[in-house]
Amino acid sequence: MTTPRTAPYGTWKSPITSDLIVKETVGLSQPRIDGSDIYWVEMRPSERGRQVIVRHSANGTRTDINPPEFNARTRVHEYGGGDYVVHEGTVYFSNFTDQQIYRQTQGGTPERLTSQSTDDRVRYADAIVDAGLNRLICVREDHRAEGKEAENCLVAVNINDGAELVLATGNNFYSSPRLSPDGSRLAWLTWNHPNMPWDGCELRVGEFVDGGSINNQKLIAGGSRESIFQPEWSPDGVLYFVSDRTGWWNIYRAQDASVECLCEMNAEFGAPQWGFGMSTYAFESTDRIVCAFAEQGIWHLATINTQSKQFERVETPFTDITHVRASAGRAVFRAASPTQTLAIIDLDLNTRARQVLKRGSATDVDPAYFSEATPIEFPTENGLTAHGFFYAPRNPDFVGPENERPPLLVKSHGGPTSATIAILMLSIQYWTSLGVAVLDVNYGGSTGYGRAYRERLNGTWGVVDVDDCVNGAKFLASRGDVDGDRSMIDGGSAGGYTTLCALTFRDYFKAGASYYGVSDLEALELDTHKFESKYSDGLVGPYPERKDLFIERSPIHFADRLSCPVIFFQGLEDKVVPPNQAEMMVEALREKGLPVAYVAFEGEQHGFRWAENIKRALDGEFYFYSRVFGFKPADPIDPIPIENLD
Repeated sequence: MTTPRTAPYGTWKSPITSDLIVKETVGLSQPRIDGSDIYWVEMRPSERGRQVIVRHSANGTRTDINPPEFNARTRVHEYGGGDYVVHEGTVYFSNFTDQQIYRQTQGGTPERLTSQSTDDRVRYADAIVDAGLNRLICVREDHRAEGKEAENCLVAVNINDGAELVLATGNNFYSSPRLSPDGSRLAWLTWNHPNMPWDGCELRVGEFVDGGSINNQKLIAGGSRESIFQPEWSPDGVLYFVSDRTGWWNIYRAQDASVECLCEMNAEFGAPQWGFGMSTYAFESTDRIVCAFAEQGIWHLATINTQSKQFERVETPFTDITHVRASAGRAVFRAASPTQTLAIIDLDLNTRARQVLKRGSATDVDPAYFSEATPIEFPTENGLTAHGFFYAPRNPDFVGPENERPPLLVKSHGGPTSATIAILMLSIQYWTSLGVAVLDVNYGGSTGYGRAYRERLNGTWGVVDVDDCVNGAKFLASRGDVDGDRSMIDGGSAGGYTTLCALTFRDYFKAGASYYGVSDLEALELDTHKFESKYSDGLVGPYPERKDLFIERSPIHFADRLSCPVIFFQGLEDKVVPPNQAEMMVEALREKGLPVAYVAFEGEQHGFRWAENIKRALDGEFYFYSRVFGFKPADPIDPIPIENLD
């Protein structure tokens, strides 16, 4: 073993490069079980973010389902999810280009099933197969009415001729259609503005009548202040769901006109429904549920006996578990740990043996280069405590000088009703292996800590999240873990807004990076998509009644308070946070004479999917900080033009 060389933080040479990250990493989501086969979706940066449905057969062979000219991705709610469904080997998926549903049989080519429009103005998501009536049931989002809000509803799509029948309409949003085992009833979720589904939504059930339409709708659970997540029918026809009526998302069932909790815990068995097709539990059999749950932001696995309600933890190394599916004797899910990247896992529930079917990042980097997440709690405003995960610099080849503390990069996650997780992310190891410490903050408003923690952000977006990011950085500096004079902050989307607010309204961070972040709340309110068009009502206040708050908390109106360099990364086809949000801020910084850089990507939307752009952004942010703080990267980086920097 060689003796580590002393070198300034930020100048260390690392094998975890941007090339490695984009070359070896694919996104993994939406596993499904169909007989003995397992399916999932891969988002491939090397194919410009194309989503590919993959089938893993019982004999171990792996096959791409949709051909290269097809991208299995819906744009309903813009965030998508629920992109495909499979039934007895036949796959139905939404194609990104035209947003229509295609059917693909084994060995065949995709056939267009729907024909509501010739462009992408009618979109479909979250489909299930109603085999008894030979149709799909799914969410439809119709953008054809010019100048009006898109119309969402539940529809049935005939598999033979594509004819559509509206099953439920009249509310702003729908999701999670679930068919009872005997095919006689349908359960679904619905909600209206200004609620987001994690604020409050309704679980409804209807009965099918002749012709396949819905009759006798009933409200089962939920309301404006109760969030329901993932309705599911048991094999014997009992309706289960997740509710946060106690302040925590727990599993319930509705039976004999009553609702009962299976296992009341101060834990989260649900998650914010940012995308369709989410699943935290599944039925292995009538008597056994396999479920994932979060305690203090860390996810675990368990089983619940539906008869005795006995809860049994299943020991695994994982700290993030999502997309849970099950069949007799097995569970399939996506998971990761502090030392293992995201993977599709096949678990034998009897022997507890685990098989990795696909890993998102296949790398042979020595684990000695990996910095493991350390959960931290730190004091914040109003005598409260906030949460995060700290990653110290780690590289077996280098140590920092004795009289130097590492620079700190604070990460503010998007959403903002989302959460960061304590898993091995190469995008974080990139920084720590170069000698930069990272704090990934679960600020007030994050999920995984109960409804009360999630609601800390109500009416205080741009305040509580910023306070928590600043206080987390100060906490680490006070412990001597980092150099408080070299603190940076970055974030994407809502995290980009938190970043810009921290740089504008607080005088602590010395530089920052905004990825498709919000700079003007009022402009966002007037120019965003339907799903989030009233989100700010809860986070800030009703508009235009509280226009004063929208102005008061918009960094664009207070650019004169900025006193540090900022770099902006933006997709030019972003419909969630339009490019003018970044461009207005860049112009303000340019006029003030502050160092500023703007990197715009043609063809990218909300979040970067192309390998070359992911690489450019990661290296570009590091290059920007190296110029600002005056350290020399070990490897050459293509320069980013920086204005107003001598």
